[in-house]
Amino acid sequence: MLTVEDIIEATGGELLSENGRTFKGVSIDSRKISEEEIFFAIRGERFDGHEFLGKALLKGSGTVVDIKQGQLPEGKTVIYVKDTLRALQDLAHFLRMKLDIPVVAVTGSNGKTTTKEMIYGILSEKFRTLKNEGNLNNHIGLPLSLTRLNPYDEAVVLEMGMNASGEIRRLCEIAGPTHGVITNVGSAHVGRLGSYEAVRAAKLEVLERVSVAVVNNDDRFLMQGVEELRNFNAEIITFGMNNPSDVMAKHLKVSQSGSAFMLETVKAEGVWVSLNVPGLFNVYNALAASAACVSLGVGLGEIKTALEKHKSIPMRFEIMNVKGITVINDSYNANPSSVEKSVNELVRLGAGGRTVAVLGDMRELDAFAEKEHRAAGDMVREAGVNVFVAVGELMAIAAEECRKEKGGKPAPDVYIFPDADAAKKNIMDILRQGDTVLVKGSRSMSMERIVEGITNAV
Repeated sequence: MLTVEDIIEATGGELLSENGRTFKGVSIDSRKISEEEIFFAIRGERFDGHEFLGKALLKGSGTVVDIKQGQLPEGKTVIYVKDTLRALQDLAHFLRMKLDIPVVAVTGSNGKTTTKEMIYGILSEKFRTLKNEGNLNNHIGLPLSLTRLNPYDEAVVLEMGMNASGEIRRLCEIAGPTHGVITNVGSAHVGRLGSYEAVRAAKLEVLERVSVAVVNNDDRFLMQGVEELRNFNAEIITFGMNNPSDVMAKHLKVSQSGSAFMLETVKAEGVWVSLNVPGLFNVYNALAASAACVSLGVGLGEIKTALEKHKSIPMRFEIMNVKGITVINDSYNANPSSVEKSVNELVRLGAGGRTVAVLGDMRELDAFAEKEHRAAGDMVREAGVNVFVAVGELMAIAAEECRKEKGGKPAPDVYIFPDADAAKKNIMDILRQGDTVLVKGSRSMSMERIVEGITNAV
C-alpha cells in the first residue's frame, strides 16, 4: 500500500488536495489505470500524460503532476512535483531501499530477457520474487516495475536496457542492485554510442554499484573490459563453456528441441540439465542465470529443476512446425551479433533440408549500417544458408553482398522485398515442405507479419 506520506517523502512533492485514501499501485496509462492506483502524468517525446488527466481521474484515485494551474478535481489526491518522471524514479528508489533484499540487474547486448526470466524462474521457486514484466527495462519501465514491491518480497530481478552511455548507471541509482549480470557485449546500439568500446563501457556501468558481478568468460571482448576496469569492489563470478570458469556447461548435447549438459561449479558436484529451448545462446543464458543464483545460495539441484521448466518466450527463437515447414520465429529484435548466432543455429537445426533466412533490416546502426549489413550478407553465404530473403532497404545491401562470389561457399538463392508486408504476400511461393525457416529483424520491421503469413497460409 502506498500512502500520500510515502509519495511526498520520496518525491519532495507538494500536496494540493487529498481524499484520505491509500493506493495499491502506480499507473502511467489512463486507459488501464484501476480505481486504487495513482496516476503519474509523465511527459514523453510522443505524449504528455497531463493531457489524459481527466480520463485517468475518472477511474484512478489521485495523480502526480508538474503543473498547478486549473481547477482541482473533488475527492482526488493531487500532488505537485517539479518533474513527474524524476518523481516516479524517486518513489521507486524509496520503495526499493525500504527492503534489505538482493536485487539482480541483468544487462548485455543479447539474451537479457531470457536470462532475466530464467533467473526469476529459479529464484521464485525459493523466494518471493519480483521481476520487470516483458521489456519494461528502461528509465520509465524499470521504476514502474519497482513500484510493485511490497514488504513480503524477498528478491528482485530486473532487466536493464540502454541506448546511451550513463543510462545503466542511472537505472542502478534507482534500483540499487546487489548483483549484476552481463550476458555478453555485441554490436547492439553501436551506431548510437559510436564504437564497440563505448558499448562495452556502457554495459560495465553496472559494476559500479554491485557487490557481485556475473560475467561471460567466453566473451573475450567483455573480459578485456572487466580486466581493464579494476576500480570496482565487486566479487567476480564467471560462466562459460570454453574457458575455465566458476560455472560451466560440459558434455554438451544439442538437438532441435533443446540441449543437455552437465552444469558444474568449482564448489559442487555437477548435475545434468535438459533445456527445453533450442540454441547454443540459450545454454549461455542458462549459465548466466545459474551463476547469479549460485551466488545467492541456490543449490544446483534447485537450479536444474527450474531451468527444465523454462519455456520459449514468444518471438525469441520460438520454434513451430507449420504444414511440414519448421519455422523459427526470432522476430522480436535484431543486431549483427544476434543475427549471426541465429543464422548459425538455423544451419545447424536445418541440416538435411533447405535452410531459409528471412532477415529484416537491423536498425540503430547509424554510420555502421552499411558495413554491418554487408558483413551480414557475407555471413549468410559463408554459413551455408540455401535461401536468403532480404526484407528492407538495408538488407538489400546485404543481399547484394551475399550474391558475390568470393571463393568461399556458393551464394544462396536471393529474394528481395521492400518491407514485411511484401514479403508476407510472397513467402509461400518461396517455401516448400521440409524447409527450416528463420524470421528475424529489428522490432520496427514487424517481421512477425511474415510468420503470420506462413502460419495462416491455406
